[in-house]
Amino acid sequence: MFAPAAWSAPGSHAILVSGVGLYLEGRPWAGIVPPPSGSGPKLLRTYLDFEKSVAEVEGKIEELAAISEASGSEALAMGAELSRLKVKAEKQLADIYSKLDPWQKTQVARHADRPRFQDYVGALVTDYVELSGDRNYGEDAAILGGTGKFLGRPVLVMGHEKGRTTADRLKHNFGMARPEGYRKAVRLMDLADKFSLPVVSFVDTAGAYPGIGAEERGQAEAIARSTERCLTLGVPMVAVIAGEGGSGGAIAIAAANKVLMLEHSIYSVISPEGAASILWKDAARAKDAATAMKITAQDLIELKVVDSIIQEPTGGAHREPAAAIASVGAAVAEALDELAPLSSADLRKQRRERFLAIGRFEAENAPSV
Repeated sequence: MFAPAAWSAPGSHAILVSGVGLYLEGRPWAGIVPPPSGSGPKLLRTYLDFEKSVAEVEGKIEELAAISEASGSEALAMGAELSRLKVKAEKQLADIYSKLDPWQKTQVARHADRPRFQDYVGALVTDYVELSGDRNYGEDAAILGGTGKFLGRPVLVMGHEKGRTTADRLKHNFGMARPEGYRKAVRLMDLADKFSLPVVSFVDTAGAYPGIGAEERGQAEAIARSTERCLTLGVPMVAVIAGEGGSGGAIAIAAANKVLMLEHSIYSVISPEGAASILWKDAARAKDAATAMKITAQDLIELKVVDSIIQEPTGGAHREPAAAIASVGAAVAEALDELAPLSSADLRKQRRERFLAIGRFEAENAPSV
């Protein structure tokens, strides 16, 4: 079972990402001076800027809980107050997450505590054997993959890995793959086809790495080859948009028979900041771009870009990772069951027709040609 990572206070050089603040006991903490030894809170939770009201209430809950433990005589009265505050926090959280705008969903999709590829593998896949290297240039840790049993079913699983700690993020290049990552994905899909293994992919990337070296080694060609290999697979393929689904770097491992998307994930041809920079020469208008691009799961299910939405726990997958991972596992298993009876030819045909149908529409009462 997936266990949430243990939290500890950041060091004196903590970085606060735009749109994210760290709160200790409900109060903003800049991370400049660590709390005195022995006086720090038990939990450090990362709150997004629109969650400040929840942060304040949950901070009071932490304080009262600590006082209640130390003071047995007033525990009964404090218990009633704690219950009231917990109900208030849950209601505020539900209200906030029921009306998130596209930019707020973008922040949730990028949340540092969302389940990563390795979390999904650890919870849902047994007998996992990781396979590395593209047999051409080298290894790319931004895309991981291997064979295993997904809830008891033999599969090939692969996906973007962003990492959690600073060292991990650097190792995995923040989930931004280079050409060797996509060529590794092609190699893994070749193996899946050879041994008749269904493919399950997890997408969570801001996009393919745009560095000079990556371009010199054929980034565009590698993405195109990986996308092509998805489309020509003779085995079932299910893709999950687990966080960010950015540009060709995402669709290179998501041109699947079934594309599932978590409720607060995003999927787009470019980041909101990138679109704002191009359209208005102002990255600060990312919120406007996010709204205009239709990047949320709710927009994309209407446009038939994705096939189904996986509901997240109240407050997002980062608050209850185990529950979110279990929901993803059930949704993927259901999708694989639906695809299992199809022949290789039918799988290729269904996949081709699925993507060719995106953007097609029939005008009502349109004159015949």
